[in-house]
Amino acid sequence: MRIRTRVIGGVVAAALFTQLTACGTLFYPDRRGQIDGRIDPAVAALNAIGLLFYLIPGLIAFGIDFATGAIYLPDEEYSVAPERLREAIGADGTIDHARLKAIIEAETGRSLPLDDPRLVRQGGSVEQLAAYGLRPAA
Repeated sequence: MRIRTRVIGGVVAAALFTQLTACGTLFYPDRRGQIDGRIDPAVAALNAIGLLFYLIPGLIAFGIDFATGAIYLPDEEYSVAPERLREAIGADGTIDHARLKAIIEAETGRSLPLDDPRLVRQGGSVEQLAAYGLRPAA
């Protein structure tokens, strides 16, 4: 009886672990923060596999991926030179969002909704400020 309980517990633990790793948020952290786009069929299929094992973890995986935007395929790759972005950073390290939006729109041709409440903002580190030649201000 003890071995049977351990086998069942192991199968349940393995199924839950595979469901937790089938999340697009873990596979593609660089996609977080997207608002819309085409759905990545691979991420959707992995989340759907979770629905086969357990309904609630599968729904949670879908919910997390839609909430973070990790389920969407990236449209195209756009980049802006860091030297060009330096114009949007003030002497004290603060970012002028209007200037940043204008630079991104001029370089990529896309208007980003920088005032959207769903936008994920990440704080910088001392190393990133040093790369732009700025000193951190407390």
